[in-house]
Amino acid sequence: MKNRKGHKTDRKDAGHLADLLRHNHVKSSYIPAAPVRQLRDLTRRRVQLTQDATRERNRVPKLLEQVNVKICSVLTDVFGVSGLHMLLALLDGRAAPEEIAGLARGSAKRKTPQLIEAIEGNRMSDHVQFLIRGCLRHLACLEEEVEELDAEILRRMQLSTFQKAFTLLQTIPGVGQLSAATILAATGPDLDSFPTIEQMASWAGLCPGNRESAGIQKGPQTTHGNPYLCTALVQCAWAATRKRDSVFRSRFQRLAPRRGEKRAIIAVAHHMLIILYCMLKRGVPFLGAEHAPKQRRRERRAHHHLRCLRRLGFSVEIRLSSESTPPDIISR
Repeated sequence: MKNRKGHKTDRKDAGHLADLLRHNHVKSSYIPAAPVRQLRDLTRRRVQLTQDATRERNRVPKLLEQVNVKICSVLTDVFGVSGLHMLLALLDGRAAPEEIAGLARGSAKRKTPQLIEAIEGNRMSDHVQFLIRGCLRHLACLEEEVEELDAEILRRMQLSTFQKAFTLLQTIPGVGQLSAATILAATGPDLDSFPTIEQMASWAGLCPGNRESAGIQKGPQTTHGNPYLCTALVQCAWAATRKRDSVFRSRFQRLAPRRGEKRAIIAVAHHMLIILYCMLKRGVPFLGAEHAPKQRRRERRAHHHLRCLRRLGFSVEIRLSSESTPPDIISR
């Protein structure tokens, strides 16, 4: 809708937009119903608070590094059970390094010598202790706000507008309650604004882009779509790839060795979006297909052996038997 370059004024822009609107050249935007918009506000607010909490967690290791406390290099998570006990002991400033390292729990006990070495010679000052306490207070406040938002989001999911779609989405492997609420907040429960799955995939930013000029393909990078929906589907795809006997896990394992994990997870998220679209349109739950990958592998193996027999000059005939027994294969 941009006007000619170098001729931009507010009056010309207004006239140009009015002319486009008069000839129906302006595409309409997707504006969901009021309950969906309210749910969208809640889910996006939750994402923002979660990002703020992550920033606070990242500030604490930086402050510890400034005063020569290296426990972040030894422990996997500073905010775990062991790390949090040690951090509070450091803020008190009265315990010796051996006593602080003795607060380790579980598998962290095996790292006691490294923890003592990481704490010895620290320069913990009152100024840094004040800053870290402020980070911890802010982090606790953010976590409390996130818990209240979670309770409100789940309460909204009990409304008749979302209840059926909310239940259907949770039958997909890797999709939990909050993920299902995030997806519904972005797309709505009925999907009337998306006539085809291709349009919905483009709107979500999960389909390859068409960047061709003079017969040259400039790259199939994904389009810019809804970042909240795309992020939620990618997170669900990562969770689904860790589910045993899942169709998404088999697809990821098939694509990742030759395309890379990042491209493979986008393909899995796109596959999940197709299934999600069909489920909500038809009102049917996810049927599972846990054993489908194994069945396909058996069929491919059988077809491979049949081709090998035919190359050797055998005439192969397959007689289907009952479902409980495998088919009979007769070669001549």
